[in-house]
Amino acid sequence: MAKTPSKSNDPNSKMIARNRRARHDYEILDELECGIVLRGSEVKSLRDGKVSLEEAYAKIHGNELWLLGCDIAEYPQANLMNHDPRRERKLLIHRRELKKFAEAAEIRGQTLIPLAMYFSEGRVKVEIAVGKGRQLHDKREKLKKDADQMEMKRALSHKSRNRD
Repeated sequence: MAKTPSKSNDPNSKMIARNRRARHDYEILDELECGIVLRGSEVKSLRDGKVSLEEAYAKIHGNELWLLGCDIAEYPQANLMNHDPRRERKLLIHRRELKKFAEAAEIRGQTLIPLAMYFSEGRVKVEIAVGKGRQLHDKREKLKKDADQMEMKRALSHKSRNRD
């Protein structure tokens, strides 16, 4: 499992964006942290938190992993040296990890999706996961199960408070 930044006040380690819909729409099977190739204006825009991972996904082209559909807003002060907000961005990953992910992604119904983007020691990292799409009835089942879990926790905490 990838390590997301801690809750410290270190300016070089902070969460930029999280794909909240990913865990709802997909059953996460495996996760991996990888780097990303960016331009200067993109990093400035990320520091401002101007990124959306909602429609993003990863795809393997040849022996490389690419992030598609990620929207990093233009940085207003960059003027002529600005970037294309929805360009394809290369993800940095070891070959053996790429082979493992490629095998998993080739299975029908599974896809590579970004879960989070964050700064780790001053570098931008992307947390990629292999996910299997959920049907509508699976989503409902999961919501019911989560609600039941919460209800049990509340009942147990209420019971322990009454003993004191």
